Amino acid sequence: MNLAITILVAIAIASIIGTLLQQNQPYQDYIIKFGPFWHEVFENLGLYDVYGVWWFIVLLSFLLLTTSVCVVRNSPHMLRDMRNFRLKAARNSLRAFHNKAEWQLATDRDSVLQDVTSHMHAEGYRTRSKEYDDHTLISSMRGGFNRLGYVFTHIGIVIVCVGSLVMFNVPLKYAMFSGEVKIETDNTLPASKVPEHSVLNADNSSFRGSVSISEGQSANLVFLNVADGFLIQELPFEIELKDFRIEHYETGQPKSFESDLILYDDDLDEPLKQTIAVNYPLFYKDYAIYQASFNDGGTELSLKAWPLRDSKLKTLEMKGAVFGKIPLSDNDEKFVIELTDFRKFNINPVEGEDKKFKNLGPSFSFKVRDSLGQAREYVNYMSPVVQEGNLYLLSGMRESVADPFRYLYIPADKNGSVQRFMQFYANIQDNKKTDKAIRETVANLIGGLEAEQQKQIAEGMFQTTQRLLNLFISGGFTAISAHIEKNVPIDKRQAAAETYLDILRQTLGTAYISLLGEEGVDLEQDISDADSVFFDETINALGSIHAYGAPFYLEMKDFEHIQAAGLQIARAPGKGVIVLGCVLLIVGIFIMFYIQQKRCWVWVGKQVDSDEVEVIFAGTSNRNERDFAQDFSSLKERLGHRLGVPATNGQE
Repeated sequence: MNLAITILVAIAIASIIGTLLQQNQPYQDYIIKFGPFWHEVFENLGLYDVYGVWWFIVLLSFLLLTTSVCVVRNSPHMLRDMRNFRLKAARNSLRAFHNKAEWQLATDRDSVLQDVTSHMHAEGYRTRSKEYDDHTLISSMRGGFNRLGYVFTHIGIVIVCVGSLVMFNVPLKYAMFSGEVKIETDNTLPASKVPEHSVLNADNSSFRGSVSISEGQSANLVFLNVADGFLIQELPFEIELKDFRIEHYETGQPKSFESDLILYDDDLDEPLKQTIAVNYPLFYKDYAIYQASFNDGGTELSLKAWPLRDSKLKTLEMKGAVFGKIPLSDNDEKFVIELTDFRKFNINPVEGEDKKFKNLGPSFSFKVRDSLGQAREYVNYMSPVVQEGNLYLLSGMRESVADPFRYLYIPADKNGSVQRFMQFYANIQDNKKTDKAIRETVANLIGGLEAEQQKQIAEGMFQTTQRLLNLFISGGFTAISAHIEKNVPIDKRQAAAETYLDILRQTLGTAYISLLGEEGVDLEQDISDADSVFFDETINALGSIHAYGAPFYLEMKDFEHIQAAGLQIARAPGKGVIVLGCVLLIVGIFIMFYIQQKRCWVWVGKQVDSDEVEVIFAGTSNRNERDFAQDFSSLKERLGHRLGVPATNGQE
């Protein structure tokens, strides 16, 4: 018993770990969650696949073996004990019972036997009797099938263990251990390129895997996450996703999502059509198809690439799809745009008197990978958002998945477009246009000086302003600050910074006015407040655009949304066996705890020197003796009353 309890506790603890710790996830997820040290510890203990690790299977197998031996050895004895009324109880042994009563009755023995038998039947006891030379023994029993509780409980454990071993797919574990089946670790391989030793045929008895199917597409396989890689499981049928629908709460969280599936199988007269949702799976043969998740299914995007490093490059119109790649070049440098995700809705909280939520519109995520393989991740929003009354186009950037996104706020023009900002940025990179703006700025700054002085300092100021503008374009305000710290004495840095920024602002202002003229704005009128705010926000954005890291800004012009359903497909032939075992286990425990086996004996015989009939009534129970003592006392009183025993004549 101690060994059995120890094994059960060990299995219970392992099962709790397997329930709380999500199993068979990519190792990278575990490393991020636990860190390298604990990841290695948990991996060596097999906690990422508790139900398939060797020590858990050994514990389960040993529990199965020992419990089966107990059932085989003890069940026949217990079944016989259920039918055994123990009709060999002797007079003296009954008198030694703790629960007993003795009476001497002035009546005939046959009537006593008849009354005792009738009364015990009325109390719910089954009876048997046996005649001896000088007495008759009546044995009665109630709750005899209490012993079935032991049998059912242990058989239930055996059945659960058998079903669990079937579910754990021990043959597959052995094939992986022997090297017949090998885990594929290259997650970039398409299913068609995966080696045969990593593909399981449709005869595999038990598995649980997942597959993502885009709308209008179909699949006849699933992916099984195993250790640091995966296996491919073939299916004997094909599943097509006809349509996918999703509803959201006001907070943006998914409210419900469902998929319209079509299942094709040669065994079907016509394809099986069914809509599945969370908690409403499709059951077919011994397979279960669950709605597990959703993601993008390869949304098609129409993009416009605005150059950020070279104004001579033209904007590019291009098309791509999520999970696809687009090659780009910036002069001699090659880049690859990897489109990673698309979100149609971005619902964020808006703080105010009451907390409300606002949809920021569609966004798409992508990576810009250079020729060395290094990549930065970006997320760009299609529609401008309102911040403090102004419109901005948001573009987030981060260098690793562990970092939060840092956002570039690009001011949008009156049409909600990035057109004006990009045109201004291109203009200040155009040497001809900047030279003109610089000369106008210098002329305004030295206009009050004499002609000779203007001639002496004009060229120097032109070069200084040109250098200042180039610093700003290449490194923003950070580059200007670094230049001042390097070349200006400490006591003059504050004044130099103010002068430089004033010159820079006037130069950029001159270039901005020229841009407004190109757009057809009447320059004889004062510049509107909206145009002034746009200029200020443009300067702020240009001051940090050098850290953006991408050679292009990608603007999403249009999209065709394609969704995908994440399906989880399981084959569990041992599930019914486990359910049967659990039912037997519950029934067995209920019988053992709530049904009490009670045995009573009545010894009836003539006294040696008297015509009175001697009656000895005794009883016992297999447990809860205190409760049985109270029941026996009540039973004794009722039986004594039935036999006509005066209250003063009974003794225990």
